[in-house]
Amino acid sequence: MRAIVIDDERLARKELINLLNQLESVEVVGEAVNVEDAKEKITQLNPDVIFLDIQMPEKTGFELLEELENVPHVIFTTAYDEYALKAFQVNALDYLLKPIEPKRLEEAITKLQSKIDGFTKSEEAQSSSNQKKLTLEDQVFVKDGDRCWFVRLSNVRLFESDGNYIKVYFDNFKPMIHKSLNALDERLDEKSFFRASRKHIINLGWVEGIEPWFNGGLVVTLRGGDRIEVSRRQAARFKEMMSL
Repeated sequence: MRAIVIDDERLARKELINLLNQLESVEVVGEAVNVEDAKEKITQLNPDVIFLDIQMPEKTGFELLEELENVPHVIFTTAYDEYALKAFQVNALDYLLKPIEPKRLEEAITKLQSKIDGFTKSEEAQSSSNQKKLTLEDQVFVKDGDRCWFVRLSNVRLFESDGNYIKVYFDNFKPMIHKSLNALDERLDEKSFFRASRKHIINLGWVEGIEPWFNGGLVVTLRGGDRIEVSRRQAARFKEMMSL
């Protein structure tokens, strides 16, 4: 889940970002110091969730929500409890009091994940039911700017998320396509492609070496030298899939 932290206090932003960086399911893509800065970042980065302070100079967090055309999921972060009722009246997902406790933050993220899954599963199920899984023998059309390729998936060693785009690694090329990694993961045959982390999908046929990494994770080396870190959660799934 892509997140933006909005708070006029630098130390408060830093503390919350440090807590979020410890959670595998969240990627902090930006931070903002006031309402105008936040509006620009939200439009530019299209986050799934914003962590929003209420009391800020010039305009409040509530005023930000009134000015947004498309409002992401909102989790308020504030030192004051008197705004809680109003927060839920504007459909805030949660209301965290500073200093934020890691356990409460995890509860809010779990609630957010459940809500997002509820929206996306029906859409993805409907979409995938009309689309067959892509195998190694399938060829895909890739366009980046003025250049085009028709690539067999067996030649694609790696997909890497980069904001709202995916970088496609094949031969000596790395073109960008406008698509989410989650949507692509739904289309690919899981016997041939593996979701290593929130940023990478690897072609299992290109795996050349595997070694243990920090905190129970793995590092996979692909033919050609690319080294991809597999998150702890996905490392356990990888071992289960690949074991006899």
